[in-house]
Amino acid sequence: MTERLPIGAISALGVTQIIGYGTLYYSFSILAPSMGASLGWSQEWIFASLSIALLVGGFTAPWFGSLIDRVGAGVVMTFGSAAAAAALIACAFAPGGSTFVAALIGIEVAANLVQYGAAFALLVQLQPNAAQRSITALTLIAGFASTLFWPLTSGLHAVLSWEKVYLIFAALNLLICLPLHAWLAQGASRSRKQTASPLPLPVAGTLPPERRRAAFVIMTLGFALQYLAGSAVLVHMVPLLAGLGLGASAAVVGSLFGPSQVASRLLNMGLGRRLAPLHLALISAALIPVSAAILILTAPLVPGAMIFAVIFGMGNGLLSIVSGTLPLSLFGSDGYGRLQGRMMAARLVASALAPFMLSFTMTSFGIPASIGGIISLAAMAVIAFAILLRFHRPR
Repeated sequence: MTERLPIGAISALGVTQIIGYGTLYYSFSILAPSMGASLGWSQEWIFASLSIALLVGGFTAPWFGSLIDRVGAGVVMTFGSAAAAAALIACAFAPGGSTFVAALIGIEVAANLVQYGAAFALLVQLQPNAAQRSITALTLIAGFASTLFWPLTSGLHAVLSWEKVYLIFAALNLLICLPLHAWLAQGASRSRKQTASPLPLPVAGTLPPERRRAAFVIMTLGFALQYLAGSAVLVHMVPLLAGLGLGASAAVVGSLFGPSQVASRLLNMGLGRRLAPLHLALISAALIPVSAAILILTAPLVPGAMIFAVIFGMGNGLLSIVSGTLPLSLFGSDGYGRLQGRMMAARLVASALAPFMLSFTMTSFGIPASIGGIISLAAMAVIAFAILLRFHRPR
């Protein structure tokens, strides 16, 4: 019998993930020009500060993953909401550049405590046997974060300074996310007390112990390469498309990315149940180089760019799912938080390097050569997941 999904937990986490990603991630690119103007910094320095913050956040992720296993994801996420609110307030009131960077680091560290890695771990701790379906449902809801917060941030910033926008976002984390995470922490604690064992019956991984170390390295490498390629394109999508001759159509084409992510998750809920997470990971990784190849072969034709945006968005939509379900499938639920923390570290380092790397190659070698590099990185991710198939021996 299929275990029922924890609908209440998924709905609550959907709300907190939309707010968490919207306030701590998607809002930054919109507010960055005003941040630079108030500090007297160029955009390059502002985004360099973000890269530093992402790197520091990446280094702390493994420790937080282990903490999630020890004290529970709900407790960590409750503390994370308070930390996120405090960091946003500190950033808004930062008197100078050094304090601004320190507050930005605080934001990225807090993000590790409240975003997907912690949320996936909470679903695993609540109901391990339903976790794969729960993660898919959660990513479907959270996929609307950019759709909601890009226009919301722009609308607020049209009438308020970036500092006041950050204060409003701090209030959202403190007044909405913190109580929901506290409620989820209490629910997880009750479920543990109601069971005969300290934790729900764990899910066993499909990999034998002697293959797990090498398989984890290969899996993490595959995800890091995919995040490196995907993040580079996502940050520079509009200027990349404009540089290929799409002009004013670049913004319209780029707007297809978000809905395509959600569409891929809907398709996965209906059709993806028949596919193992490793096969979904291969499909997700393959969609990135395919989309980039279509873009470079059809530019500057708008229909080709639209096909690129849809396929690229679908690949990234599946990536969010398999980054939660594949580790659970291969390695099981025991120590899942620690595994997610180590993977999160690699992802954040890749995300920190991606904007600078693509900007450098676009300036030095041109856009076509840069897209060729993206295709190469994404193809290496496909190879990594293909190698992982050799390690996979279902029980």
